[in-house]
Amino acid sequence: MGERRLAGKVAIVSGAASGIGRATAELLAGEGAAVVAVDVDSGGAVVAEAIESAGGIGRFVEADVTRRIDCGDVVEVARGAYGGVDILINNAGITRRATILETSEADWDRIMEVNVKAIYLLSGAVIPWMIERGGGAIVNTASGWGLAAGPRAAAYCASKGAVVQLTKAMAIDHATEGIRVNCVCPGDIDTPMLESEADDLGAPRAEFLSAAAARPMQRVGSPEEVAAAILYLAGDEAAFVTGTALVIDGGGLLG
Repeated sequence: MGERRLAGKVAIVSGAASGIGRATAELLAGEGAAVVAVDVDSGGAVVAEAIESAGGIGRFVEADVTRRIDCGDVVEVARGAYGGVDILINNAGITRRATILETSEADWDRIMEVNVKAIYLLSGAVIPWMIERGGGAIVNTASGWGLAAGPRAAAYCASKGAVVQLTKAMAIDHATEGIRVNCVCPGDIDTPMLESEADDLGAPRAEFLSAAAARPMQRVGSPEEVAAAILYLAGDEAAFVTGTALVIDGGGLLG
């Protein structure tokens, strides 16, 4: 068996308690990274336990990444336990299926906080330490709907479009410091968030998931498939890749 792809690296993964975040945390750990799994949901502790049980290195930090103080605490845990940070996966995210007229100001603000502000805060806490270590890789979770909008998702589409552009801006700003910044743009993925969309729209979940599969590949994606793309962007194989928005949607944006 060859050397694991992320041996000796330290990774922070936000939104790690379920879905894409959990799959990513477990995959990065399986490839040798010491993983700090972060989530506001205490269920993230189960992910760290699963990593340790599989022979990996992981620990859980319960934190709200929309709060600057919490982001600083996350980085201090990573530095104290493992010496620094090489990889940051900004994956925390929420959605609400609603038009502008149906979206409350509180919902708008919260979606922007979790989906965009959290990337600003956690990246801001991590980047100085990446610079100190000579570089690093940041992967943000955007969405196919950050590139081509969809119905009744105004705040979500706006936030994910912001993630795509923030990714490109960060890539430009930090390239000379050895930091690569990319994002993934998933389509419909079989996660708890997809089920919550069905609830927002008042649609039976089975019917909603069936409709979500109406794309060229005729199925929804799995969290593991998105995690594999994140692993690529975080690893040395993508050493000359920065500022990209990698679409993982089974051809959904093709129409």
